[in-house]
Amino acid sequence: MIDETFTPQCKLCGDTYDEARFRIGYAICMPCGDDLASKVVRTVAPMHKSNYMLITDRADLKGLNNKGGLVK
Repeated sequence: MIDETFTPQCKLCGDTYDEARFRIGYAICMPCGDDLASKVVRTVAPMHKSNYMLITDRADLKGLNNKGGLVK
């Protein structure tokens, strides 16, 4: 149980942040969370005669619609 003197500290920078944010499951403060979110790169690629795929790794994107097979 969280006592009244508890103040959560960010895992990355060590600053304190809002207790309500800690209660919903976050272990980092808002500025560090914004920095982490900006580093994640995603793109959506349409597949031939299929659906759209969420691509997070650039290696998966290379040669995706190549008719000759995978490009290495």
